[in-house]
Amino acid sequence: MAPGQPSVLPAAAALALGTAVSLGLARFSYALLLAPMRADLGWTYLIAGAMNTANAAGYLAGALLAGPLLRRVPTKALFFWSTAATGAFLALHGAVASDAALYALRFASGLLSAATLISGALLAARLVGESPASTRPGVRPPSAGLVLGVYYGGTGVGIVVSALLLPPLVERPVGHAWQAAWIALGALSLLAALVIAVALRGRLMHGRTPAAAAASTRGRSRAFDAALLSYVLFGLGYIGYMTFVLALLREQGLGPTGIVAFYSVLGLAVIASSWLWAGLLQRSRGGGAMSLLNALLAVATMLPVLSSHPAAVFASGLLFGAVFLSLVASTTSLVRHNLPAAQWGRWIGTFTIAFAVGQIVGPSLAGWIADVAGGLRAGLACSAAVLALATLAAWRQKPLAAAAA
Repeated sequence: MAPGQPSVLPAAAALALGTAVSLGLARFSYALLLAPMRADLGWTYLIAGAMNTANAAGYLAGALLAGPLLRRVPTKALFFWSTAATGAFLALHGAVASDAALYALRFASGLLSAATLISGALLAARLVGESPASTRPGVRPPSAGLVLGVYYGGTGVGIVVSALLLPPLVERPVGHAWQAAWIALGALSLLAALVIAVALRGRLMHGRTPAAAAASTRGRSRAFDAALLSYVLFGLGYIGYMTFVLALLREQGLGPTGIVAFYSVLGLAVIASSWLWAGLLQRSRGGGAMSLLNALLAVATMLPVLSSHPAAVFASGLLFGAVFLSLVASTTSLVRHNLPAAQWGRWIGTFTIAFAVGQIVGPSLAGWIADVAGGLRAGLACSAAVLALATLAAWRQKPLAAAAA
């Protein structure tokens, strides 16, 4: 790395703005907008969940396209332009009110978010090798686990910003007040893209993913079967919580101030998770980290089902926030530990596809269960059961060397 370039952690923080946009603003902010949009537009829980299903379907399409794009477009360019385009599509949410248009925009923002997340994860995985400290005797560079944690922890920034910004906008006594919230999210996303462009100018590899890397790993695909199955189940289970937990808390009587506090606690816990699980991600070369984190998520998801007491509610948000993005980071860590760098892009994309498959089903399934079972508690209980299954699946994942033995 040339003299004068920023150190690794500030660069990771700049990359984290991509996850703040692609996950924190483009996806998880919807939990704050679901109730006012549902009341204004007359949605059932099924339709409300289907909006996130459309977003997840777009995310799957983006994950499928990311591999070919990374072989043709410089990684950093894909990261920047997909972040900026996500912001533009979020702003467009504020210009429509029909279900069909909103489905299309949720799909488009999901597609672009996947491109941002995959290209950013690839840049973050490469970033540790750029650290000047890694070449200085006696100076220890930041661990890969910490760098990945900082990158994915950017989602918490987006969640906290959403929690503080959106409630005053949607509570205004005007028609379609939620539209102003989407426009604000789009403007913030475009600002984040501008900061990314300035902060990463002149660094972070402009290269493409080698085409040969895709073919070189096909014979090893079954070695990750357990982790991929766990990740599908994780996507299916966690998204039900993130879509409907705020609606459940409103039903249980938590007021606007409590909602803001709950979501802020969740977002701050996501940020803290960057450091909390860094050592685990650095040590775990098989599915142990995924298994533990899925188990903790299952507990967090069940807490508001079992009790509406404020202590249980806030413990749920704190635990869920402290875990779920580190589980996403664990898949990138798994790839980085077990494969050469030329193969990271393809496998990060493969795990993202598995994640998207689960997310497509999760919101609509939780919403449908809530409609037919008479409430959101049943939907979240189903999500917790799925996360328990993800725990068992991940436990079977071994490091590739052990799997091949």
